[in-house]
Amino acid sequence: MNRLILLSCVVALLGAFVSSARSPYQQVLQHSRIRGRQHGPNVCAVQKLIGTNKQYYTNCKQWYQRKICGKSTVISYECCPGYEKVPGQKGCPAALPLSNIYETLGAVGASTTQLYSDRAILRPEIEGPGSFTIFAPSNEAWSALPAEILDNLVSNVNIELLNALHYHMIDRRLLTDELKHGMTFPSMYQNLDIHVHHYPNGIVTVNCARLMQADHHATNGVVHVIDKVITAVTNNINQVVEIEESLETLRAAVAASGLTTMLEGDEQYTLLAPTNEAFEKIPQETLNRILGDPEALKDLLNHHILRSAQCAEAIIASNSIDTLEGTPLEVGCNAENMTLNGRAIISKKDVLATNGVVHFIDELLIPDAAKTLFELAKDTDVSTVIDLFRQAGLSSHLTGKERVTVLAPLNTAFKGAAPTVDRRMTTLLQNHIIKDQLSSKYLYHGQTLDTLGGKKLRVFVYRNSLCIENACIAAHDKRGRFGTLFTVDKVLTPPVGNVMDVLKADNRFSMLVAAIQSAGLTETLNRESSFTVFAPTNEAFQSLPQEERNKLMGNAKDLASILKYHIGDEILVSGAVGQLVRLKSLQGARLETSSKNATLHVNKHPVSETDIMATNGVIHAVNKILQPPVTKPQERTDELADSGLEIFKQASAYSKVTQRRARLAPAFSKILARMRH
Repeated sequence: MNRLILLSCVVALLGAFVSSARSPYQQVLQHSRIRGRQHGPNVCAVQKLIGTNKQYYTNCKQWYQRKICGKSTVISYECCPGYEKVPGQKGCPAALPLSNIYETLGAVGASTTQLYSDRAILRPEIEGPGSFTIFAPSNEAWSALPAEILDNLVSNVNIELLNALHYHMIDRRLLTDELKHGMTFPSMYQNLDIHVHHYPNGIVTVNCARLMQADHHATNGVVHVIDKVITAVTNNINQVVEIEESLETLRAAVAASGLTTMLEGDEQYTLLAPTNEAFEKIPQETLNRILGDPEALKDLLNHHILRSAQCAEAIIASNSIDTLEGTPLEVGCNAENMTLNGRAIISKKDVLATNGVVHFIDELLIPDAAKTLFELAKDTDVSTVIDLFRQAGLSSHLTGKERVTVLAPLNTAFKGAAPTVDRRMTTLLQNHIIKDQLSSKYLYHGQTLDTLGGKKLRVFVYRNSLCIENACIAAHDKRGRFGTLFTVDKVLTPPVGNVMDVLKADNRFSMLVAAIQSAGLTETLNRESSFTVFAPTNEAFQSLPQEERNKLMGNAKDLASILKYHIGDEILVSGAVGQLVRLKSLQGARLETSSKNATLHVNKHPVSETDIMATNGVIHAVNKILQPPVTKPQERTDELADSGLEIFKQASAYSKVTQRRARLAPAFSKILARMRH
C-alpha cells in the first residue's frame, strides 16, 4: 500500500514539474488539479475540515492521510481559481469574466470587504484604473473581530476603516509566485510593511493570515482572500518582549544572556516565549542554577528560538524545526491548538513582529545542553543506577561542574532487586564514571578511557555496535551542561587480570588451566594481545568419555590444536553479536557465533556465561568441548584426470568443428588414447 501511495505521489509531483509550477503554492494547487481532473477540466480537489469552514489545497501526504492537524477531512471538488461552471457541461470549462477589483470581491466570497470598501469610499479607487493587490478578509474573518474593534472601525468610516483597508493593499499586482518566504511589501497605508511567508507545504500567509483563495485576476489587479483581518506591525521581537507584562522573567533572562541585539535585528525568527508562569513551574534550585550560568542560560533561550518565522496557520502536520541551540523541536498541531513536542502548551499564538513571530508558551523547554546528569536521567529507563549513585554518595559528580561521562546501565540490566551499595559496589559505580565529557561518535577502536575508580576501559567498535568493555551503548547520547549520559545494555565489569589470571581465579576452569599448561599455551594467554576465549568448564571436560579425555590430555599436539580452536584472535563481546559473526581461531578454522533469544551461541551451542573481561581479552564460559571442522583431503586417483580429459575432449571437438589447425587433431587423439589407458 505504501509503495502505491509513493508511486501516486511521484506521478503527481511529475505532473507538477511538467506544468512548470514555480512555487510551493502552485505545486500544491497542481496536485489538487490532478486529483480533481476526473470530474472535468479545471476542477480542484479540496480537503475540508469536518465541522469547520476551513478548507485546503493539500499535498500528497495530507491527501492520503485525510487529516489536517489530526482532524478528519472530507474531499470536495470545486472550480479551480479563475474558472466557473457552465450549465450542462462537465467540470469548470469557462474562465471567469474579468472585472475590476470591486466586482471581483463579490464574486470570490469577500462581500463584507466589498461592503466596507463602499462605506470607506474606497470603491472609486478599486473600480478605477491602476494596478493593485488586495488581501481581502473573508466574511468570516470580519465576523471574528471583537465587536468593540469592529464598531470602532465601522463608526469612523472615513478614517480608520479606510486606513485598515489600505493596509490590506499594495499598489502593484502580486501573484503567489512573487510572494516569496520572508519578503515584505509596503502597504498603501503609510507604506507600513506587509509580511509574507510562503511555506514548503504550499501555504502562504500575510501577517500570519492564510491565503484561502489566491490569484483571482481583475482588470486592475489581483485579489487574494485571507482568513483574518490584519493589522500593522511596528515592533520587533525584543520590543514585543519588552512591553508584555507576562514576559517579565523572560525579559530579564534575554538581557542577561546578551540576546537583545539579535532579537532587534533583521533576521527572521520564531520566539517561543515562556511566560512568567512557565518559569514559576521550574524548581527554584534548577532555575537559579540556569540563570546563574551564562552558557546554560543562552542554551535555554536559544532552544526557544526557531531559525525562521513560523506562523501557526501554516502548520497542518507535525514537522521537525531546528532551534538556534541546535536541538530540533517537533512543531505540530492538534485540532485548533499548535503543539510543541506533541504538547499543547501555547497560550497565545501568532504575535507578529517586524523580524518574525512570537508564540507565548506556559511551559519552559529546557534542552539537554542546560541539564545536569541527574536531570538528563529523569523519567528514563536508567533510574536504578541513578538511585545507586545517590546512595553511594557520588551525586556531586553528576550535578557539579566536573566534566564526566556516565555509563548508565538500563534498569533491565539489574536482575531482580537493586544491589546493596557497599564498598565494592561503590568502586564499581565509580568505574561507570569516565573522567571526561565524551561524545560516542568520536570514540574509536582501541581507545582507553580513565574512570574515577582508577580503571582504564577499552573501546570496541563493531559493525553494528559500540561497546566499552562488556557494556554496549543502547541509546543515543544525552549531552548535558557538564556531563554526558551513555545508556548501556549491561552493568560494566572492568578487567581484573589477564586471561590466565581470570581462569586460575575461577574454580570452574581448573581442568582448562591444567590443559593449557600441558599444551604449552600459558605464555600465549599471558601476553598482551586481544583474545576471545570460549572457555570449557570442568563440566565440559567431564562430559567427555574417560578414554577420550585421557587420550586428549596425553597428546600435547592434539590438545594444543583443540584449545587453539577455542581462542579467537580478537575481542568479541556478546553485545556485538547479531545473527551470525564468524571469528577466526588461533587454530585457523573459524568459530561461528550468533545470538538467539538474548543468549550467545558458539557453533550452535549456548554459552553459559558471557563477557568475563580480562586485560588481554574476554572469556565466555561453555559447557562443551568445541570440535574443529574436519577437512577431508582429496584422494588422488585416475578419476582426477576427468577434468583434464574433458578439456581435451572439448578442444578436440572444437578443432574438428572449426576445421582450423586440422593437423593438431591427431595429437589430441593420441593424448586422449593415452589417458584412457
